Amino acid sequence: MQNTPSFFSADTCDLAEFKQLIARSTSADDVPHAADVQRNIPVYDMSKLRPILEDATKRPALLAEWAWVLMSGPGVVALHRAYDDTTVLDEATAIYAKIIADEKSASGGAADHFAASGANDRIWNSLQKLCEAAPDVFLRYFANTSVAAVCEAWLGPNYQMTAQVNLVHPGGAAQLAHRDYHLGFQTAETSAQYPAHVHDLSPALTLQGAIAHCDMPIESGPTKLLPFSQAYRTGYTAWRLDAFRAVFEDTYIQVPLAKGDAVFFNPALFHAAGANTSTDIHRMANLLQVSSAFGRAMETVDRTKMSKLVYPHAAKSNDLSQSELRAAIAATAEGYPFPTNLDRDPPKGGLAPETQQALFIRALSEGMDQAEFNTLLDAMVANQQS
Repeated sequence: MQNTPSFFSADTCDLAEFKQLIARSTSADDVPHAADVQRNIPVYDMSKLRPILEDATKRPALLAEWAWVLMSGPGVVALHRAYDDTTVLDEATAIYAKIIADEKSASGGAADHFAASGANDRIWNSLQKLCEAAPDVFLRYFANTSVAAVCEAWLGPNYQMTAQVNLVHPGGAAQLAHRDYHLGFQTAETSAQYPAHVHDLSPALTLQGAIAHCDMPIESGPTKLLPFSQAYRTGYTAWRLDAFRAVFEDTYIQVPLAKGDAVFFNPALFHAAGANTSTDIHRMANLLQVSSAFGRAMETVDRTKMSKLVYPHAAKSNDLSQSELRAAIAATAEGYPFPTNLDRDPPKGGLAPETQQALFIRALSEGMDQAEFNTLLDAMVANQQS
C-alpha cells in the first residue's frame, strides 16, 4: 500500500515541494496551437483558431491541448480575441451597469465573497439576469464558439453555465490567494474532512473563467495567477497557510487583457484578483463558473419535507448517539448549500451559506420547536429559489 495520506492537513503540506512544482516552465513545444507564451501562460489567438473549432478533424487536437494545459501544464489558458466583435460586450456592459444601479438602489449594496460592501460591485447570477433583461443580447453573448470549446475541453459536453459580474473600481484592493469551487468554498475544517481522492477529483467538476468587458492593463489589477499550482495535491489545505500565500505573493504573474479577451483556469490554481491601482479604470469582468454535467444526484428528493417529518423524532430521541443522529441527518437533509440564489442567500464569512444539515443540527442543539424549525427551513428554501 502506498504511503499516501488518506486525508490532508497542514502537516501534509510541504513548502519545498510546492516551490519545486511551481518552478516548472512552459515551452512553445508544449502548446503548439498557442500564438505566444507569456510568463508560462499560453496565449491563443482565437481570430486565427476559430476555423479549427469548426473542423471536426482538427478540433480534437486543440481541445486535447487545452485539457493538458489545465490539468498537467500551467493550469491556465488566455484566449486573445475570444470575442472578435466586442459590440455585444458593450451592449451587455450597459445592461449590467443598469442592473448594478437598480440593485444598489434597492438594497444599498452588498458584499461578495472577499470584498467589503462598496469596494466593488457584484451581480450574482448575471447569466439569468442578462437573459431576462435582453434575451437577444444574451443569445449573441453566449453564441461564442471559443468559450464553448474550452468548457468542453475541460468538462466534456452538457456542462452547466453560471456567471457573476465583478466590477472593481479604482483603489479596489487585491484578494488573498485562494482556490475556488468546490473545495475552495469550504472552511478549512470542512475541507479537511474530505478524503485525498476527493481533493484530486474536485477540480475536474468545474472550470473557472473570466471575460474582459474592458481593457485590463496591469495597473487595473487583472487576476494574479500562479502557474502549475493546481497540480499541488494538498493545495486545498495549503492555500490557507501564510507560508504558501507568501510564496504566491512573491511569484504570481499577471497577464494584461484587452476587451474581448478571456482567461480560463483550473479552479485549483492558486489565484487572486489584483489590486486596481489605476485612477480611471473600472475593471469589469464576467466571471464564469462552469460545472460538469455529472454534478447531480440520480433522483429528485424533497429533503425539506423529509427534514420536517424527521425533526420531531430526532428531537425526542434518547436512544441514539450523536454519531448515529448525525448519520440519520446526513441521509435526510441537504448537506451542500449550492446551487442557491446568492442575492438572497449570500456566502457567509467569504465561504458558503448554512446548509439544511447544519440548520438541523443547530436546531437540535438550541432546542427549537417544530414550528420555528419549519419556519427557518422554509425561509432557507425560499432564499435559494431563483
